[in-house]
Amino acid sequence: MAAQEYRRNRQIRVREVRLIDHNGDQLGIVSTDDARRRAQDAGMDLVEVSPTARPPVCRILDFGKFRYEQRKRERGTDKKKASSVMKELRVRPAIDKHDLGYRLVQGRRFLEAGHKVQVVCIFRGRQMAHPEHGENVMKQVVETLGDICKVEARPRMMGRRMTMMLTPTMKPA
Repeated sequence: MAAQEYRRNRQIRVREVRLIDHNGDQLGIVSTDDARRRAQDAGMDLVEVSPTARPPVCRILDFGKFRYEQRKRERGTDKKKASSVMKELRVRPAIDKHDLGYRLVQGRRFLEAGHKVQVVCIFRGRQMAHPEHGENVMKQVVETLGDICKVEARPRMMGRRMTMMLTPTMKPA
């Protein structure tokens, strides 16, 4: 929930609220004035956490600390999201063994870091007449990297490109 959805002391306009103290103990239904007094005695704020409940649920807590922890939690989830970046390996149907090996080393590094890898085989000119050559390259990629990944999307042609998606099976180090 965003911090804007929470109401503090003076904005609570109902007569009675269900109160939870700063330790997390439920104190039951009390008058709003009594809840404000208890929050003031504890040196904290009275925050409405569930305005749609009947009666609304209020909690005694340090609002500044609460917002700080909430922002910190949101920043933490952003870091986790960024770890699954999409990386791309480009290959050709007539790729040399050494070039393919080099790209597979890169692909292994990406997968070990926890990234998804999209393998793209690009066809030119008369190579379009033999898509099985591209499929063979894709099979080699899967055989080599199959110990640390699984195929999320099987190879398929889209115009002059054959694409396949690989996802890591292990946790990033």
